[in-house]
Amino acid sequence: MDPEVRQLRALLAVVDTGTFTAAAAALHTTQASVSRTVAALERGLGTRVLHRTTRTVALTPAGTRVAAHARRVLEEVAALRRTAERARDELRIGYAWAALGRHTAAVQRAWADAHPGAALLFVQSNTPTAGLTEGLADVAVLRRPPGDPRLATAEVGRERRYAVVAADDPLARRRSVRLADLAGRALASDGATGTTTRDLWTAPHEPAAIRDVRGVDAWLTAIAAGQAAGVTTEATARQHPRPGVVYRPLRDAPWVPVGLAWWAHSPPPGLADLVTLVRARLGRDATGDTMVTSPPGIGSTLEA
Repeated sequence: MDPEVRQLRALLAVVDTGTFTAAAAALHTTQASVSRTVAALERGLGTRVLHRTTRTVALTPAGTRVAAHARRVLEEVAALRRTAERARDELRIGYAWAALGRHTAAVQRAWADAHPGAALLFVQSNTPTAGLTEGLADVAVLRRPPGDPRLATAEVGRERRYAVVAADDPLARRRSVRLADLAGRALASDGATGTTTRDLWTAPHEPAAIRDVRGVDAWLTAIAAGQAAGVTTEATARQHPRPGVVYRPLRDAPWVPVGLAWWAHSPPPGLADLVTLVRARLGRDATGDTMVTSPPGIGSTLEA
């Protein structure tokens, strides 16, 4: 029996999340359903693809090869979906955390004024390409290099970094802080989509640890509980205010480049207008830079 797309999607959900329970949550189904779907895939292929124990799940050697092919198959399926959906009068903008911050609604309104009947939709997806390679978006807002040669990119602005601490933290009483003020602390950071790494600091003024979290809600929850501090961009500070959490400007941290990314071989309709609009809203001279159409664009300027 030939593998089904849903079976491949279930397998990769388990591989990417690490457990059947997390995969079920990601797929909006039950753990039992995911388990049955992967088992059906194994029966159809005639081989085991996952080692299962009471605590861990790991790919078998055959599973490693199957998963690699499955990713390519699902990317092609996503490409077919994108082609079919281009007939719709909408442009989907993927983002991982905070879209364009305080500029998000203004960009949508300006787009609607300039393109009557064509909706500009923002779609949240906590993946390295903000839903672009998953087929959820036509364009993605990125704040770090995508590292995918199939994508073209353009820088559209830069954002200030902010320190984020619990409301009862001593740093919350300051109007602004420095990177050294976070030395020796645990920092929460999303390794898949975040812009915060140890490279921001120089020894010996470094964080005690980087705690990996997935998604803005888990990140804010850890900070509000005083389990970690955080560093993020202005867009997050604007778009995700939360009781118990305080954002303070980082005076000595480099700003974060903001970029738009799209499939190089099939730029969506209206892309040039979108780049110009977002650049203008983010305070850049819309005519000062030519639009980049090859991977070195954002990759040469975005920081990890």
